[in-house]
Amino acid sequence: MVFQNNVLAGGAGGSGTTGYTIGQSIRFNSDDSAYMHRTPSSSGNRKTFTSSCWVKLGDALDSSFSCALPMPTVAQTASYGMYLSGNDIQIFIYYTGSAWQGQLYTNRKFRDPSAWFHFVLVVDTTQAVPTERVRFYINGTRETDWQIENYPNQNQDTDWNNSGEKMGIGVNANGFGGSFGEYYAAEMVYIDGTAYGPENFGETNSSGIWVPKDVSGLSFGTNGFYIDGRDSSDLGDDESGQGNDFTVVNLASHDQVSDSPSNNFAVMNPLDNYYFGSTFSEGNLQVTTPNSAVYTFNTSSILVSSGKWYVEFEVHHYDSNLIGVAGQASGGTTHVLGTKNDQVGYYAPDGSYYKNNSQTSYGNSYGAGDIIGVALDLDNSKLYFSKNGTFQNSGVPTSGATGTGAISIPAPSATVDGGYRFACGEFSNNYASHNINFGQDGTFNGNVTAGGNSDGNGHGNFKYSVPSGYLALCTKNLGS
Repeated sequence: MVFQNNVLAGGAGGSGTTGYTIGQSIRFNSDDSAYMHRTPSSSGNRKTFTSSCWVKLGDALDSSFSCALPMPTVAQTASYGMYLSGNDIQIFIYYTGSAWQGQLYTNRKFRDPSAWFHFVLVVDTTQAVPTERVRFYINGTRETDWQIENYPNQNQDTDWNNSGEKMGIGVNANGFGGSFGEYYAAEMVYIDGTAYGPENFGETNSSGIWVPKDVSGLSFGTNGFYIDGRDSSDLGDDESGQGNDFTVVNLASHDQVSDSPSNNFAVMNPLDNYYFGSTFSEGNLQVTTPNSAVYTFNTSSILVSSGKWYVEFEVHHYDSNLIGVAGQASGGTTHVLGTKNDQVGYYAPDGSYYKNNSQTSYGNSYGAGDIIGVALDLDNSKLYFSKNGTFQNSGVPTSGATGTGAISIPAPSATVDGGYRFACGEFSNNYASHNINFGQDGTFNGNVTAGGNSDGNGHGNFKYSVPSGYLALCTKNLGS
């Protein structure tokens, strides 16, 4: 099997020596202005604290986009916290009224929407050595390459853990507006009064991957918290035992998804966006092509070269939608799903399919609200489409090499990229929109009642039954 990008970075699959796994994350969608907040009623340690979080980026890849990362920010006249801006991470610790004490910008750029990252920020202004007063770790490794690097004064009291100073997660603290998160967040941990290293939150497993550890036994301190998102009805629930619950704003139960550092699911890939510029939202599970986007399509973040895989697409807005698979990503001169022999697009207006720039009669037409299932059998080089649970052309995905009702496709080795990605797009100059479920969100971003159908390994939540032998596209099914 072949992976696009570094999909396994940041603990995406496999357990560590403790066997601890995370089953869910919280999806923050910037278009919803989603965030959490609480105001401490008493002061804690304003000199020493630690913040840890696992993050999978959404469409925060534009250099002009500013995104508050899911680590606490403090509401004051300036924005104290950690942000993704211009694809680098920016950390702000303390503002004197005229200048920053503690301002660090990474040289490293963060553009990978397929990987889980683990961030740990340690602040301890009691340290005599300036560089020890703020430490930042990515996947267990300390970051030392900074384009801007200054540190707070020794024993500086910050505004963190200060009574009455409002804390936010997923939002720019300065006014609590304008810069919202666009990512999945898991295991949001804040420690008041202790400088913990990354080894308290993660470890390297036998495959060399940084994976989570159980943090429930840590000392959280007065204003510390542990938000794990396990309760979909109370996403701001604090599991630390300190009772420091957060109030959620514009977050709903469907924003709890099963994509996690322990089981990384495929998403749609905003890096594959070359022609007219589709927009990506809802954790890269909603793709919208603009009115000017004639002949364009986008593909999934994981490329597969063997096995049997099942994905569902909900038609959010109907025009001349195309849903299918691609053996080469869009871009260059290839903009229509079905232009090449290793591309197939199921066409909404008449139910035909496009392949190798040719149109073939196939199944029923479909439109807004319909759910199209795509069953990809790479062991037999066959492809099947369903509409609302019924496979088209009397297709039988379990028929194997005989391929009853199947569309034949080139073997993965014969494709341009050596395998296939799932894809969606459109064929006209009106916009089309799709919600995609690789198994992590059976509600299709809150638009559908989840069907509760998992694959044979117990992974995924699909609207309709998964054909026997087919799997959700996630790292637990791919192997760590």
